[in-house]
Amino acid sequence: MAILEVAGLKKSFGNHEVLKGIDFELQKGEVLAIIGSSGSGKTTLLRCLNFLETADEGRIVVGGEVLFDGNAADKKNSEDIRKKRLHFGLVFQQFNLFPHYNAITNIKLAAELLGKEKSRKECAEIDAAAKSEKREILLRHKAESDALKNENLPKTEFNVRKKQLKATHRAELLDFADKVKAEKTAVRERLFGDIDRRAQALLDRVGLGDRAAAYPCELSGGQQQRIAIARALALSPDILCFDEPTSALDPELTGEVLKVIKGLKSGDSTMIVVTHEMDFARNVADKVIFMADGVIEEMGTPYQIFENPQSEKTQAFLRKSREQTVGEE
Repeated sequence: MAILEVAGLKKSFGNHEVLKGIDFELQKGEVLAIIGSSGSGKTTLLRCLNFLETADEGRIVVGGEVLFDGNAADKKNSEDIRKKRLHFGLVFQQFNLFPHYNAITNIKLAAELLGKEKSRKECAEIDAAAKSEKREILLRHKAESDALKNENLPKTEFNVRKKQLKATHRAELLDFADKVKAEKTAVRERLFGDIDRRAQALLDRVGLGDRAAAYPCELSGGQQQRIAIARALALSPDILCFDEPTSALDPELTGEVLKVIKGLKSGDSTMIVVTHEMDFARNVADKVIFMADGVIEEMGTPYQIFENPQSEKTQAFLRKSREQTVGEE
């Protein structure tokens, strides 16, 4: 089963139809490169997949779960959309790092916010169970106190036994409160400890393990984009999307970012890369889509698209791209 199925996806802004019916599938672990001229709908497609825009028609299915159905009555439930976005990670053209946070905080910030929500939920479940358990403890204490009264002991002995029983009950309640507190602490340590470890592992993965404390202003453009990639990976998305990730970089920094993306492929990540780097699309992608005027003009393997394109528009685009490359040299 395909990890991503897109069918009949359409999107208009006013009277301008940007996406005119997009259909494709993506298998787990595949890398899809989307190429095309500016204004062809590439970025709008990514934004619709990531629910930064709401499509007008069509279907988006991830792992068998229907995330978007244009025929559904309610397309914009904010809580649902927020959950749906977690299936995707998006790396923008601009790095969009928070300038007042260091590298590792930029990576783990979203995960920590989600961690707080998970922590509140799990702690609430602990409290609910504890409330029920405490009620049973208090009922047992009452039964023990009533049983003591029914023994008809001499007053002196009764008072001694009563005092001992109260102390035992008090100690049991204190131990119970400590147990509940420890369970909540364990939840927080597990959730946030995992976040810290994963953030550092992702820094290592993008080759910046020694720059955890560095702020964006202390990093090159290529390093900032690698931090942005690590941030997108931090929430373990099903599909990682890139919107021309090297377009804002100097040519000499482009290679380091492309190397990281290429390395992610070997890690079995499923990716959609909108790119103007034709060599990258040719050498790294499993599948290439050429978009023109809001439609998929041609789709196939890198060999089919780059060596044997069938569409005249594809041929013209590639010819122009080669001419620009030669001109830059």
